[in-house]
Amino acid sequence: MAEFVLVPGAWLGSWAWREVVPHLRAAGHGTHPLTLAGVAERGGESAGQSTHVQDVVGAVERLDLRDVILVGHSYSGIPVGQAAERIGDRLARVVFVDANVPTDGESFVSGWPYGRDMVEAAIAAHGGTWPPLAAADYAGQGLTDEQVERIVAGSTPHPGATLIEPAVLERPLGELRATYVKCLLDGVEPSDDVAALLTSDRWRLVRMETGHWPMFSRPRELADVLLEAAEH
Repeated sequence: MAEFVLVPGAWLGSWAWREVVPHLRAAGHGTHPLTLAGVAERGGESAGQSTHVQDVVGAVERLDLRDVILVGHSYSGIPVGQAAERIGDRLARVVFVDANVPTDGESFVSGWPYGRDMVEAAIAAHGGTWPPLAAADYAGQGLTDEQVERIVAGSTPHPGATLIEPAVLERPLGELRATYVKCLLDGVEPSDDVAALLTSDRWRLVRMETGHWPMFSRPRELADVLLEAAEH
């Protein structure tokens, strides 16, 4: 039995995994969806990048989990990638779901494809937080109107410091046993940093014919990908 620690991307809380969790539990695995500090029901808490790393590490240690599969979606690939090397032999595998990956000394905005100035300006204009997307921003991502409405209604501002503070890695990320899930409606090819990691024989690539939020658009298919990762 594996223990899945499920970490959502920016603006989202543990609720984002609601439709994925039952499939993992039905297969006999433990599931632990997390809400990171400063988001959703934890919106009153201050947080930096290291806070989010400790959120993940702390959950694994507090629950005394073994055979852990860390799952990071989008932004949370950065804290999850750092947490993975900190939990030692508790880790079985990491799954990055259409996610950013950490680079030592670099932040989320360092690699933002649309320019870090855009994110930093938005954070400055919104009291130190990154405002959630509007409904129109989810177009072309394989989501129904109801799914978009649910995401927008549940999203909360994301603590800006977590996007600007640099990641800290003690060893190459390619040494981890990892699966990278590329959601094809959000771009056919992985980013250059992910492509470099996929040259490692410890990493494998899975493609999904859906958009950037597969826990909403294809929850059963995503669960199957996670269950397959548990077998490797």
